[in-house]
Formats: sequence, structure tokens, C-alpha cells
Amino acid sequence: MKPANIFYAALAIAMLAAVLSGCQRREAGPAEEAGRKIDQATQQANAELKQTGAELKDAAHEVGKELKDAAAITRDKINDATETAGQKLEKAGEKIQESAREAKEAAAKK
Repeated sequence: MKPANIFYAALAIAMLAAVLSGCQRREAGPAEEAGRKIDQATQQANAELKQTGAELKDAAHEVGKELKDAAAITRDKINDATETAGQKLEKAGEKIQESAREAKEAAAKK
């Protein structure tokens, strides 16, 4: 092998060693560690907010269903009360008409 080739091969090996030694993993500094902790806290808060949002949505759906059911029951009770009141008014009207007829007949006989 020629001395120039040996020189270039040695130079390439030295450069490769220098590059690889620069790629060693460093310890995280305080700012990097704080950044990681902030990222973790943000991710945890996001997950908790999503869970809370889902729970609120479920609760709102349940409350809406209960309100709908309560409204249906109230509607039915009001309809029943209206029907009963209407029947009582009709009976009262019939009694008034009967009383008026009787009074008219009594007046005609005199």
C-alpha cells in the first residue's frame, strides 16, 4: 500500500472516531429536565381534561334524559288534570242547565 493511501485511511479512521465520540449521550441539564417535566405534566393534564370532559358529557346526557322523562310525566299529569277538570266543568254545566230548566218550568206553572 502506498504511504498516501495509508495516510488517507488513517485520517478517515481518525475523523470517524472524532465524529462518533461527539455522538455520545450527554446527561440532561437542568433546563432539559425541567422541560421534560413540563411536557409530562402537560400530557397528564391533557389526559385528565379529556377524561373529565367525557365524564361531563355523559353526565349532561343523563341529566337531559332525566329531564325529558320528567317532562313527559309532567305532561301526562297535566293532561289528566285538564281532562278531569273538563269533566267536572261539564257536569257543573249540566247541573246549571237542569236547574235553569226546573226554574223555568216552575215559573211557567205559576
